[in-house]
Amino acid sequence: MDFFVYSRDAPGSEALRDDAALLEQHWSYMDGYADAMIARGPTFAPDHETVTGSLHVLALPSVAAAAEFVEQEPNNRAGVYVEHGIWVFENLLRRTMWDFTRDTGEPRFLVVAHAGHDRST
Repeated sequence: MDFFVYSRDAPGSEALRDDAALLEQHWSYMDGYADAMIARGPTFAPDHETVTGSLHVLALPSVAAAAEFVEQEPNNRAGVYVEHGIWVFENLLRRTMWDFTRDTGEPRFLVVAHAGHDRST
């Protein structure tokens, strides 16, 4: 089962993001999920420099495993994130981000939209 995990940075967590030891712990943790990763990376503010969170798309056996991935992530344990979203994800392209190695010369975007039902009527 594939999951989309979005973690939004907590206000004032910039110093944690700059902590080299924490960054090493994060990457070591991610190495343990290398075979499960479909996509990963930071999210940015409109200035394209300020990190605002992280996203991970990965194949895990259950919702409980996805929740554990979030709970045990070193940045989360250190207080970098204020909230998380975990959604079931369908990889319609059947590819990972590493399958797109060629630079297209055009910017790439990820748009995340929540589909909902209007309950006001």
